[in-house]
Amino acid sequence: MNLVIIGGDAAGMSAASRARRIDPEAEIIVLEKTSDVSYSACGMPYNIADPNKEIDELVVRPAKVFREKFSIDLRLGHTVTRIDRENNTVIGIEEQEKQEFKINYDKLLIATGASPIYPDIPGLDKEGISSLKNLQDGRQIKNYLSRNSVSKAVIIGMGYIALEMAEAFRDLDIKVTMVKPRSQILPWMSNQLSETVKKELQENEVELYPGQKINKIERHSQGLNLSCSEVELSCDFVLPATGVSPNSKIALDAGLEAGPGNSIAVDRYMRTTDPNIYAAGDCADAYHVLSGKKTWVPLALWANRGGRAAADNIYGKNLRMQGIASTSVFKVFNLEVAKTGFSYFEAIEHGFDPVEVNISSRSRAHNHPGSKTIQVAMLGDRNTGLLLGAQMLGMEGCAHRINAVAVALHNNMLVEDFWQTDLSYAPPFGPVWDPLLTAANQLSKQL
Repeated sequence: MNLVIIGGDAAGMSAASRARRIDPEAEIIVLEKTSDVSYSACGMPYNIADPNKEIDELVVRPAKVFREKFSIDLRLGHTVTRIDRENNTVIGIEEQEKQEFKINYDKLLIATGASPIYPDIPGLDKEGISSLKNLQDGRQIKNYLSRNSVSKAVIIGMGYIALEMAEAFRDLDIKVTMVKPRSQILPWMSNQLSETVKKELQENEVELYPGQKINKIERHSQGLNLSCSEVELSCDFVLPATGVSPNSKIALDAGLEAGPGNSIAVDRYMRTTDPNIYAAGDCADAYHVLSGKKTWVPLALWANRGGRAAADNIYGKNLRMQGIASTSVFKVFNLEVAKTGFSYFEAIEHGFDPVEVNISSRSRAHNHPGSKTIQVAMLGDRNTGLLLGAQMLGMEGCAHRINAVAVALHNNMLVEDFWQTDLSYAPPFGPVWDPLLTAANQLSKQL
């Protein structure tokens, strides 16, 4: 077997490692365009917040381990520019020597990930402006902060990375302003929960300007200036964090079918529309466990799992992927914010008739010291009683609680059935009626 993998991060290296375990004799070539492989991208905001930590501490396994321990032909600085499906060949450029390469494959895995979306703003290419997606971005930001006097940063966007970087900047005693064109801070979130996130940001001295179109960015002697529709913002550093898009161009140019968001369409076995080509990670789509419809959600666990599954299926193990529930969690200063399943409007888009309830409960028994408020928004389908998802936030007890709902979604539980689940109880960890059970009880009444 001659297996070629394009991309050397989560999905790519998971697939390469799994393939080597299955087939000790296979020729496995990994082509990675950057100089980094196998690192914890999710840890970058927390690493940036600590000047005493090296960004390379986020590397899980360096390239030499894959080469020496796993006998994987890992080639850094190799950018694939074209896939020749007729001749089972990938063509690209080796960056150091600027030479073209051609490599034949028996099976090909595309694991090219995703790239930051750069809003169409004049001046976004100025010095002191950087997104955060890969380890090299993290290096550039840390180097810039260490070599320049940065007292104020503007973050364009208010998504996961934007919120985590707001906290990182504040930890460095950098004043933070967040700005975005849309009026809602987190449009997928229940209004009540979104207001709590907004309050947490403001209490930590983060200025918020939602609903502001950024017209241009200019550099002057005092730093950077953002001209918005109703306000002028000055700063020393700008972080665009307006989301990501799948790196699918080489796949779509080769005639492979596209999925949602211009991702690469794959079946439940990670196969593309070419039987010799698989795709996994942030570049590929997935099936949602609730609707069975295609979706595109770039998440770390799904990337790792998809790469491993692709390797299994390349070797004929017929591992069928159940799908994704879109489970995620992130930290905003003192808040844990977690979600799984559909938001209200996503549920409508997937053909459901959603009903949502919002409740407030406690992270521990009411008389136990240290108890904190937990807010839960839970959704069910009016027609079937199916549990559709939940969002929750609080100062403790949310990050792992959400997994109970994720398991329920994977098993297509009804709200009434979830309400009857036997969840644990002890005063230091929660009230007798867990916040999720309280939400399910209230939701079942509405259904």
